[in-house]
Amino acid sequence: MGYSIAVINQKGGVGKTTTVVNLAAYLAKLKYRVLVVDIDPQGNATSGLGVNKQDVNLGTKELILGNISLEQAILNVQEGIYLIPTEQSLATLELQLAQYKDREYKLRQGLQYSNYDYIIIDCPPALSLLTVNALTAADGVLIPVQTEYYALEGLSQLLEVIQLVRNGLNPDLDLLGVLLTMYDSRTSLSEQVKTEVLNYFGDKVFTTLIPRNVRLAEAPSHGKTINNYDKWSKGARAYRQLAKEVQRRLSTLL
Repeated sequence: MGYSIAVINQKGGVGKTTTVVNLAAYLAKLKYRVLVVDIDPQGNATSGLGVNKQDVNLGTKELILGNISLEQAILNVQEGIYLIPTEQSLATLELQLAQYKDREYKLRQGLQYSNYDYIIIDCPPALSLLTVNALTAADGVLIPVQTEYYALEGLSQLLEVIQLVRNGLNPDLDLLGVLLTMYDSRTSLSEQVKTEVLNYFGDKVFTTLIPRNVRLAEAPSHGKTINNYDKWSKGARAYRQLAKEVQRRLSTLL
């Protein structure tokens, strides 16, 4: 198994799924084999990669419950990018997981025989049992933080959960990095939030800044990555740069 990244923030609307889909796209452009695992019941990573959620019968829920093999769960959505999609019934999974003694490890067990350079897990916008499964399965955590009011709100709670998982379930879990999203260099607010995040996280903050970009916001409604929708846009250039920065950070591991 390659390097597994849980992309997580319990706040919605911070660019989490946008980051999952487009980081995967540009890592694939760098000739890596990338598996996207959608464990968000909203299924935005699934639709963002061009898969109709209504057509999905086998995916993350059945894999986590151990009802299907990894190969049965995976779709090849485009060159270099593979997807374990979200089923419509994923929202009921947490109730079913509660009966298992090893409930925190079910995703990790499902992915253990995977053969990909990168696995990118799109987490729900909540600190739930599904999120704990993602953190237990991951090697590193990527936290998108929007450069807007209350950007740091709730992050201390998220970091506490990460530490709890590290202490008990996954001692090798690392903070890969913090990514600033929806950045607008024209506003003093974006600069202020950037400064606060740098003061808090130091060199864990990626130098890449994801801008507020209309083309980036439009791409998911077409079921396309930004590379396929508008590869010359500011958003595309930013995610291309992020993929290279992730590659550099992990170059000694892969």
